[in-house]
Amino acid sequence: MTKILSVSNHKGGVGKTTSSVNIGSGISQLGKQVLLIDLDPQANLTQSLGINDAEYNIYDILLGKKEVRPINVTKNLSIIPSCIDLSAAEIELSAETGREYILAEKISSIQKNYDYMLIDCPPSLGLLTINALAFSNDVIIPVQAQFLALQGLTKLIEIITKIKNRINKNLGDGCIIVTQFDKRKVLHRDVVESLEKNFPKKIFETKIRDNISLAEAPSAKMDIYRYDNNSNGAIDYSALVKEIIKKY
Repeated sequence: MTKILSVSNHKGGVGKTTSSVNIGSGISQLGKQVLLIDLDPQANLTQSLGINDAEYNIYDILLGKKEVRPINVTKNLSIIPSCIDLSAAEIELSAETGREYILAEKISSIQKNYDYMLIDCPPSLGLLTINALAFSNDVIIPVQAQFLALQGLTKLIEIITKIKNRINKNLGDGCIIVTQFDKRKVLHRDVVESLEKNFPKKIFETKIRDNISLAEAPSAKMDIYRYDNNSNGAIDYSALVKEIIKKY
């Protein structure tokens, strides 16, 4: 059965797209068929993999203008890219009947082709994110090791719970990845302690360390493994992928 995971946080700059790319690529390297879905109008995931002006993008698919035709990135890894036009989708789809299920309706026909689907959500809690959560088995929430990043996390957990109760009873309760972590900093350790206190059993054991290679890889249009497989970023995401595979 296909595991569908949304990567979501309505706060920007927390490593959402970085996590989507490297979790997806890491799982694909274990021999699993993986589909990445870029549901963010900023299209950072699409650009990070060197894709520009794709003919078959998620905007046209959602509006029924084009068929679903993923682009192969590497062996076992494919993507449905995004584009700036997606920013208008929430308005254009708002009057549609069953608007929360449009993504599921459009993508379910190819679902059986993949072991995992990862959806890179926009940094908001609007219709696009709701569509992702309505289609998903669980939500991966990247959180910076900073106190400001904790603001709004409770709200996101509340939204996940509402989606689970009202729209998608198969949705999990959400799991947190701590990103940009430096164990030498007291602040970072305090943030992790606060997360563990307030969200027990929701935090992945692996922490993604602050690493320059993770910031550089997108400019090279590569995931962290192809860019620098010996970096702390590659080591951390490899460990995280093993946790995810074990959990899902």
